[in-house]
Amino acid sequence: MTHPLVAALEETFQQVRDMDIPLAARLKAIADKVREQSPVFADAVDDFVGRLEAAQAGRSAPQVGDRMPPFTLPDQDGRLVNMDELLAEAPLIVAFYRGHWCPYCRLNMVGMAEIQDKVAPAKIVAITQETRQYTRTLRAEAGADFPFLSDIGGGYTLSINLAILVDEFMASLIESAGWDVPHYQGGTGWLLPVPAVFVIDMGGTIVARHVDPDYRRRMEPSDVLKSLDLLGRVESPDQSAARTKLSSALASRDRARPATLYTATVRR
Repeated sequence: MTHPLVAALEETFQQVRDMDIPLAARLKAIADKVREQSPVFADAVDDFVGRLEAAQAGRSAPQVGDRMPPFTLPDQDGRLVNMDELLAEAPLIVAFYRGHWCPYCRLNMVGMAEIQDKVAPAKIVAITQETRQYTRTLRAEAGADFPFLSDIGGGYTLSINLAILVDEFMASLIESAGWDVPHYQGGTGWLLPVPAVFVIDMGGTIVARHVDPDYRRRMEPSDVLKSLDLLGRVESPDQSAARTKLSSALASRDRARPATLYTATVRR
């Protein structure tokens, strides 16, 4: 039997998914429904997010001006996708999401699919820690034609300081709603990404980013388009090389940051 909260969220999702309103407004409808249906769950999320913010989760993830660490990950059909090969053709938008079960992520991917034709010739990829069975599910639901990649075990997510460890109490609430996150990821752990979007030029340099430990907030699709407009969509190799060189020269921070696993310690 479907949990009452999940049933209510599904109804709200279907109501708002195709509305001609900002993504933030659609996400707020989900958050409002959570609070209406289960104040206990909503309060737990507030506390969880507050602890992640206090721990500065995601703050040490790659910054604007950094080179995005390369990845090679399997897509929804098992084909390996290499970041540098994609960047050889066009700029890239990389979106990290929690999973097909998360209503905020579902709306986020719907929003990305809504602009997939507008971003061309730039490309989009979505990254999650879920297995192909579930990446295929969300890709189809969102109407996306871009690849959904599986970072099984969260190795890449951890390496760029986007990984968070869900505490036992929050995990129990998620599980009680019927969302079996470890099963979806093909493991036993409770590792999730901080939802994030990186816009990357053809030289591999990050030109825009949105990293927020409050998973109820996401980058507006319109802001993705604006960042691409500023980039000029496609740069020549010389322009990309110049941008990368300038970004490296201006960067004052140490880019060899150790990987950090963020935890939100429960206060008793």
